[in-house]
Amino acid sequence: MKHVHRHLERDGSGQIGLIPEEPEDMWHAYNLIAAGDSLRSTTVRKVTLESATGSSTSSRVRTTLTISVEDLDFDVQACVLRVKGRNIAENQFVKMGAYHTLDLELNRKFTLAKKVWDVVALDRIDLACDATQSADVAAVVLQEGLAHVCLVTPSMTLVRTKVEHTIPRKRKGLCSQHDKGLMKFYEALMQGIMRHINFDVVKCVILASPGFVKDQFYEYLFQQAVKLDNKVLMENKSKFILVHSSSGHKHVLKEILADPALQVKLSDTKASSEVRALESFYSMLQTEPDRAFYGIKCVEDANEAQAIETLLISDALFRSKDIATRKRYVALVESVRDNGGEVKLFSSLHVSGEQLNQLTGVCALLRFPMPDIEDDLDSSSDED
Repeated sequence: MKHVHRHLERDGSGQIGLIPEEPEDMWHAYNLIAAGDSLRSTTVRKVTLESATGSSTSSRVRTTLTISVEDLDFDVQACVLRVKGRNIAENQFVKMGAYHTLDLELNRKFTLAKKVWDVVALDRIDLACDATQSADVAAVVLQEGLAHVCLVTPSMTLVRTKVEHTIPRKRKGLCSQHDKGLMKFYEALMQGIMRHINFDVVKCVILASPGFVKDQFYEYLFQQAVKLDNKVLMENKSKFILVHSSSGHKHVLKEILADPALQVKLSDTKASSEVRALESFYSMLQTEPDRAFYGIKCVEDANEAQAIETLLISDALFRSKDIATRKRYVALVESVRDNGGEVKLFSSLHVSGEQLNQLTGVCALLRFPMPDIEDDLDSSSDED
């Protein structure tokens, strides 16, 4: 998603101009646009003109319309977003108040205006517009003396750093210089990975090389992680996938990512953070039910006590047509973050999001047990 302009007032109202550049951006737009917003974009409208003699001719003209959004329709398979609403700006072809459906298309600018831009909507714009935030796959392609650390997004590959180091050749009876050079190269590459890969965002790291270079580096990386007590690397060890490549140059990424076997591994690993969080919730529900709650009322009660450690919430809840309902969930997210809790936003297009929606769409893992919540719920249902 390309960010064109942003004009926000102190009261939170304002407008933001965006250009969707890839199919995934349509999903972001679907989650951003809500009933009551105003949307401005170019569109094609059939116009009937009557001549002085009384004959009429119809033609299709391209014009710019601003509509007050009433309904949205998102085709998941075709990644097409249709927005229906009434025209709210003067236009020579369309009357004020007339209904029109805007089809948002790739590489066509639209301007979205809201009465209040909440933190969830602004976070989603930052996520869609910042390539490094949406790049949830990193790749390290290497050979002896050369490595590229890359971030892979659906539309491009960003080379974050290139590591080069001269490694002396092995000589008969003298391998020490070669080994020293190799260790210095591995150390520089390890520093490059730590500096340029954000493990909070990246869900999968591909290590690719010809021969056994990747295996030797992987072994070195985690030996050093244990030695230096590097918790970031140790906690993310499961994100590394080792694959074969023909060289350590950037262009081999194409052949690596086209491998069907790797695609299966990637789909499992990329969603692992959400899947693990949901599994933790289910296991907590069985072992310590007083530390796992679902349903907005229970979760809000837990939040009032500042007890939420991890909040699991579906993006479907922020698409509610009721403004008060949307504000309620936004306030919950802001409050949990302010209290030091972690918020995991689940996509309702993913299987983990579908499972979460079956549990009301909002769940919480607590820092400490709160059996009172269950008691309050039982007593209120008895009174009813």
